Amino acid sequence: MEANSSGHTQENTGDLQAVRPFPPPRLLVFDLDGTLIDSKDDLIASVNASRAHMGMDSLPDALIASYVGNGAPVLIRRAMGEGADDVAVEKALDFFIRHYHEHCLDRTRLYPGVMATLEAARAKKIQLGVLTNKPVRISNVIVDGLGLNGVFFRVYGGNSFSTKKPDPLGLETLRSEASTAHRETVMVGDSSVDIQTARNAGVFSVGLTYGLQPESLITTPPDLLLDRMDDLIAHL
Repeated sequence: MEANSSGHTQENTGDLQAVRPFPPPRLLVFDLDGTLIDSKDDLIASVNASRAHMGMDSLPDALIASYVGNGAPVLIRRAMGEGADDVAVEKALDFFIRHYHEHCLDRTRLYPGVMATLEAARAKKIQLGVLTNKPVRISNVIVDGLGLNGVFFRVYGGNSFSTKKPDPLGLETLRSEASTAHRETVMVGDSSVDIQTARNAGVFSVGLTYGLQPESLITTPPDLLLDRMDDLIAHL
């Protein structure tokens, strides 16, 4: 096996050369919203509940979905609009956190193929972690509530570190804790934030087209682009 000019690896298979996007990984790190879980409806409901709490009208679903990915403070600041002052944003954020914590599993589900992929990775002794910009407490509630308790060796959220994705600190911490090399680590996500995080950490990336911000993968392309999570199994 050897690396080609793009950094990918090639396997000699007779007269054919099958290009692999990355070597077999020893650590897979997953984003949460739009990657492992379809949480759009619950996020939208909690954002609009927060706006109603502040005496504001609801926003369109697609607009709110486009705000997801950089953590709850950024989500609510965007949802409140440019005219909102810091006091109003903080009040809305406090309400959002409380409302979403109570309703984060109303309609949130795993995407198709997620469980099969996680089981296949565990069968190959691949370590699994979660790195999301969602608050870590709510992230753990969702992971446990969807039957994934014990699947991941770590779940880190947007308030687990002093910085959030795309800063590489969280991903570098997971890689260090898993004792894996850069070339053995893959970040899986649905947005440019996840792909840029992988780039900043010097690891491989997988992008998913079914998530909340697949359009952002056009300008920030991953090493591997998939339409379904279980398509990843063939690359493990």
